[in-house]
Amino acid sequence: MADVRRWAGFVARVRAHGLLAGVAAWSRSAITRRRRVIVHIDPSSLDVRPVSFDSDSGANIRAWFRAGRPGSGAVLLLHGVGADRRTMVARARFLSARGYSVLLPDFQAHGESEGTRVTFGALESLDVDAAVGFLRACCPGERVGMIGVSLGGAAALLGSLDHPAEAYVLESVFPTIRQALEGRLRAWLGPLGVLSRMIASPLMSAVGADIGVAEHALRPIDHIGRVGSPVFVIAGTRDAYTPLHESRALFEQAREPKTFWAVEGARHEDLHAYAGARYEQRVGDFLARHLRTISLERETR
Repeated sequence: MADVRRWAGFVARVRAHGLLAGVAAWSRSAITRRRRVIVHIDPSSLDVRPVSFDSDSGANIRAWFRAGRPGSGAVLLLHGVGADRRTMVARARFLSARGYSVLLPDFQAHGESEGTRVTFGALESLDVDAAVGFLRACCPGERVGMIGVSLGGAAALLGSLDHPAEAYVLESVFPTIRQALEGRLRAWLGPLGVLSRMIASPLMSAVGADIGVAEHALRPIDHIGRVGSPVFVIAGTRDAYTPLHESRALFEQAREPKTFWAVEGARHEDLHAYAGARYEQRVGDFLARHLRTISLERETR
């Protein structure tokens, strides 16, 4: 049904404005619109409590929080564009079982948080900073990690890094907003995908004017080298939005210690749902190595 609505909107704009202008108008609307939904807690999924905090993005951020075992660490779970905190519940469940505290926010202009436009990491990075501050206040002394999916990972990299996390898991993160836009245009437009580069420049200008953010400010690849904490970059080998070579280019700019995992056969999708136990083992081991301050002996008592 979502695909039908997407194509209906595309066709309407093409008819009204002509081919290139119609593609640009449809794409601009599709990628910047606010994604507000009412987010209900599924009690069977995770025992969390609703929390909220203010962000310098101007939004009051709505989130779920669950406290873990002292010394186990805390993990911030950052969803992708057009999604909300519910997409991170399965990750929160497996992390909670391992004792971590977890915080699942809705970015500004997503879910139940305030905001008027998706900004692809510009304002969302301020939400990340606010969420890290909230976690450190709730979990004093705990080491903090982040798992950021697509937009979530980009926002984590574009953050101030004044108080960085101790570990970063970056899933399907675009190196630059231009590459992200071109990849989506190719995937969305099918046979018309050959027009993606032609459309990208005027569309970038239009989107930048809409959200008040210049293209040069949305380049996570320019920021990943500033991260002084361990980084784990994960990408699907069949990702059409962020092709594998783009993920490798992002990874190359990161400092050591760093790890790369190409998930064979995965597209731009929920890599935890796709890889299951392999994801939990690899991501769980990475976080345990860098966040735990308790011994395994104490943990198993």
